[in-house]
Amino acid sequence: MSDSLFSVKDKVVHVSGGSRGIGRAIAGAFHQAGARVVISSRTKDTLEASGLPYEICDIADRGQIEAATASIVRRFGRLDVLFNVAGVNIRHAAETFPAEALDAILNTNVRGNFLMASVSGKAMCGQGSGKVINIASLHTHESLSGVSAYGTSKGAIASMTRALAVEWAKYNIQVNAIAPGFIRTDLNAALWAQPPMYDWAVARTPAARLGEPTDIVGTALFLASTASDFMTGQVLYVDGGFTAGSTWPLSVPR
Repeated sequence: MSDSLFSVKDKVVHVSGGSRGIGRAIAGAFHQAGARVVISSRTKDTLEASGLPYEICDIADRGQIEAATASIVRRFGRLDVLFNVAGVNIRHAAETFPAEALDAILNTNVRGNFLMASVSGKAMCGQGSGKVINIASLHTHESLSGVSAYGTSKGAIASMTRALAVEWAKYNIQVNAIAPGFIRTDLNAALWAQPPMYDWAVARTPAARLGEPTDIVGTALFLASTASDFMTGQVLYVDGGFTAGSTWPLSVPR
């Protein structure tokens, strides 16, 4: 089997939300693998700290998305892969969920990611190939309390992934999603520092640990490579077995 099957060397890759966390891990791994990587987010300081080429882009603003995408295409002549990583979460009881918080979540996680895919997909349709890889969630599969709006938005990501996969298949564009499990990042470090939360997540996950951003990289490389050319419209759970089921304290004869 040729190593080129899983190669991303020289592919032009845009990682939206690539300045930290999962996006940063993906961007760094693709850079090391020889891809031509551009990251984007709203904050210049975190972008500059990455040391990678970047575009300042608020995905709530279609004009900024169009400008960033056009800049990437001008620089490299094409766009091969989009990682739609940018997203926000606000925890609040559903019965009193503030409308402005709901707007903030849906504007970024649904509207913003759709617009990013739409603008990037237009460029890919014109060149006759491409990969769009969205970031879904455990909430795409099942619900956890206190994050109903976030769960709603991540359910929409699965539907968006399937819809775009069907619509763009004729252009040789594959659209898939990665659904991470409980991944330890700088943004959620305070959450996992709480022993009840950490202990529950580890006990609930068959792999018996939290994931790290680097745990997402292998699936990201596969979905961006030619190895996945006949896979589209799928949500791949990288969750240590969380969605497969739970272990329980029952001794088993050996």
